[in-house]
Amino acid sequence: MHTPTPSTLRNAPFGADELAAARTDLTTGINRIFAASAMSASGHGNISVRLPGHDNLLAVNAGELLRPWPASDLRVGLPALRTVNDEVVVVDLDGEVRYGAPSPSVAAILKMHVGVYRTRRDVNAVIHTHSPHATSYALASVSLPARYEALLVHGQAVDVPVAPWAPRGTAEAVRTIAETYQAHPQTYGVLLGNHGLLVAGDDAKHAASLVVAIEEAAESSLGALALGGVTPFPDHVKDLDLRLRF
Repeated sequence: MHTPTPSTLRNAPFGADELAAARTDLTTGINRIFAASAMSASGHGNISVRLPGHDNLLAVNAGELLRPWPASDLRVGLPALRTVNDEVVVVDLDGEVRYGAPSPSVAAILKMHVGVYRTRRDVNAVIHTHSPHATSYALASVSLPARYEALLVHGQAVDVPVAPWAPRGTAEAVRTIAETYQAHPQTYGVLLGNHGLLVAGDDAKHAASLVVAIEEAAESSLGALALGGVTPFPDHVKDLDLRLRF
């Protein structure tokens, strides 16, 4: 695990303990999604959390979510074996990097994450994935119906809307995502048209759990189409509070 030395944080507006806490949140979220097999085969995605005690700073994965096992590890002979990458960068809500060095792929999506936090001041984590079944809905530009109880349990009591496609990392993409959240203030999840899934949450654990629930809902809903489609909840569900607080 990467442990920052005092010299690497000398000019940073936060301490090593705060960065370590954010790194733990990030890796917890990443592990939860991969453990549930809610990721695409490529493993591509990105995750961010607010830095503890600094609402205007975000910790974001610096590169790919997974990396090969160290060469010193005896299991390195297994070519498919990878471990969670705990390298992070810190950015402010203007998208300026304050610590670390993002990969080109991550640098391109920093403003997407920043845009969600600027739009949704109530969230503390954001995760982007290409979860296969959820991405099927994104490719079709079809909202995912909130008909699966696990969605309600994790706070997604409304259909997951679709943000229109725009080129990855562009100002247009940031704007369309922000506008979708503004138009659907009760949603945590947004399907990215022709691209994938974006989920905000109270923390990384919540966001990761909702990614898993959305992927399960998408897979089950597609399966239900062969049986006549999904069945809506009874009307009185709106009067129930099924949300679990973790």
